[in-house]
Amino acid sequence: MKTIDELLAEGVDGKRVLVRADLNVPLADGTITDDGRIRAVLPTVKALADAGAKVVVASHLGRPKGAPDPAFSLLPAAERLGELLGAPVAFAQDTVGPAAHEAVDGLQPGQVAVIENLRFNSGETSKDDTERGEFADRLAALADVYVGDGFGAVHRKHASVFDLPARLPHYAGHLIASEVGVLRRLTDDVKRPYAVVLGGAKVSDKLGVIDHLLEKADRILVGGGMAYTFLKAKGYEIGASLLQEDQIPAVQEYLRRAEERGVEFVLPVDVLAADRFPDLKAKAQEDPGTFAADAIPSDRMGLDIGPETGKLYASKLADAATVFWNGPMGVFEHPDYAEGTKAVAQALVESPAFTVVGGGDSAAAVRTLGFDENAFGHISTGGGASLEYLEGKTLPGLAALEN
Repeated sequence: MKTIDELLAEGVDGKRVLVRADLNVPLADGTITDDGRIRAVLPTVKALADAGAKVVVASHLGRPKGAPDPAFSLLPAAERLGELLGAPVAFAQDTVGPAAHEAVDGLQPGQVAVIENLRFNSGETSKDDTERGEFADRLAALADVYVGDGFGAVHRKHASVFDLPARLPHYAGHLIASEVGVLRRLTDDVKRPYAVVLGGAKVSDKLGVIDHLLEKADRILVGGGMAYTFLKAKGYEIGASLLQEDQIPAVQEYLRRAEERGVEFVLPVDVLAADRFPDLKAKAQEDPGTFAADAIPSDRMGLDIGPETGKLYASKLADAATVFWNGPMGVFEHPDYAEGTKAVAQALVESPAFTVVGGGDSAAAVRTLGFDENAFGHISTGGGASLEYLEGKTLPGLAALEN
């Protein structure tokens, strides 16, 4: 795929460049709680503005149902982008209507505008090719050039990601070029030992990537809510812990294949468990107990890996040359259940390996728990996109940039 470096070499002075970013930041009462995705697109936006482009930033936020919804406005993200750039950013209160055209027409070389949430238009996410194409046509009218830099959305066949690049000269931004380069290091020429840490709530979300990684990884460490389906598959008592019973046969097959292929599958040896899910808002002191992973009481649910598991996982990561981590080890949002996720993050910080944090909740945990982002080899901006790439799937947004 062509990159922004080639575009800048060709010259962009006075050209309208639409940057498909990922400004899908978490909001609490209209306030951004993590601006990581905005900071991730800064190098691309700044490079284009410094080169004299009229930069039009487009993104989605949340899941509005194809119509304007103030709760999902991109205005807070546009304001934060302006703060980070140190320059005013115009904001259009629609996506392809009069306000968008007025904002774009008013740009001078080197200035930036953000148009309203793409998903306020049903054409953005439509499964109908014609409807998506019509919306892409209207977006194309706002620009002369397209730069794809919303890595967190490249696994979606959406108008601004898949259809729009076909209508304009198109290039990959700095973020996408960086993300793809990192993922290739996890798939094409991996330095070994290669360890993978998988967490999160549902094992069903990770089946595809586990299937693919059984051919690639040397060891796979499992935590989070998904671990209890693995423990149950081994015949362990998991109490009231999260369980996807219908996935047990698939999990048993993966454990069998791992043993057959010599892939080390590491499961918790102890867990923190309580009689209820914690109140995340209150942050009140809970009363968890530590139990062996094969003997969780019937009235308790596992909410984090235990201290011995934290030590075990750290030891399994200590000699790795490459580590990919996706998914927290427990309910890290509550301080009483954050230690397992902290232990994994600390092990990555201390490891000499090339370490990749696979976006989503893992990236949020790193920031929430106060780790220096620069202590990791790479923190991805797209959890779902990273996983689908590692599954070997074709990502529509990347395919569109390569054509």
